[in-house]
Amino acid sequence: MAASPTIRRRQLSAILRRMRKDAGLSLDETAKRLEWSRAKLGHIETGERKKPSVVEIKALMHEYGVKEDAPEYGAVLNLVRQAQQKGWWTRYDDILTGSYVELEAEATSIANYESFGVPGLLQTPGYARIVQRARLWRNPDDIQRAVDARLERQKILHRSDPPDLWAVIEEHALQRLQGAPGVLREQVEHLIDLADNFGHITIQVVPTDAGVHAGATGPFVLLDFMEPAPPIVYLETYTDGIYLERPEELQVYRKLWDHVRTSALDEERTIPYLKRMLTQ
Repeated sequence: MAASPTIRRRQLSAILRRMRKDAGLSLDETAKRLEWSRAKLGHIETGERKKPSVVEIKALMHEYGVKEDAPEYGAVLNLVRQAQQKGWWTRYDDILTGSYVELEAEATSIANYESFGVPGLLQTPGYARIVQRARLWRNPDDIQRAVDARLERQKILHRSDPPDLWAVIEEHALQRLQGAPGVLREQVEHLIDLADNFGHITIQVVPTDAGVHAGATGPFVLLDFMEPAPPIVYLETYTDGIYLERPEELQVYRKLWDHVRTSALDEERTIPYLKRMLTQ
């Protein structure tokens, strides 16, 4: 599967920052030489400028002393051109907001803690439909498109090079489905099937009687990628999300993830626990 445009931009940004530092230049010095604003160069290096042109990147590499016959010269320009491509998610740009789905599609590992619901990658159609209604969507066509987009996202788990997915789910997120017993059974059976039959998927449940634990601060996702794209933490909001990339932020959330996993049943005990939920 080809890398998403977002990942290409992140890879490009990381490579350009390294080239500049290898050349011994600061942002200010480089911007001055090219007669650019510091903000423009900064946006290219952070990926905020979504479509830097080939001409702009050639100018940067010239300042950094990268020769046209250097192997990475052509590779960088290919990244620039590929970053213009569109992914499947553009068909749902009225449903999907932000860049999360693009990032998720190219993650090598995903660590997802959910305190109020089931992670999107593990939802059944019935559960996804309930979630969309709860988000105050009323148009049946919009709800179906949102469900379709969610199922499209889940295809990454069944490709030849799937990411490692580790999900920790609160038991009460499933107990909320007791008013829809058919959906509850469908969702729990789906979790059992995924945990039982897919080696790259690990599921843990935090029993309600575990009490207050480190995850009380709320849900989060840790995404790791192939180098040079750096990892990120994603915090979902109602309209989009917050993306954290600073090393100190990542360190905090990796520690938090370790504590959350410790509060949950281990994977060997989670499946029997889920099976008992079906008999209650």
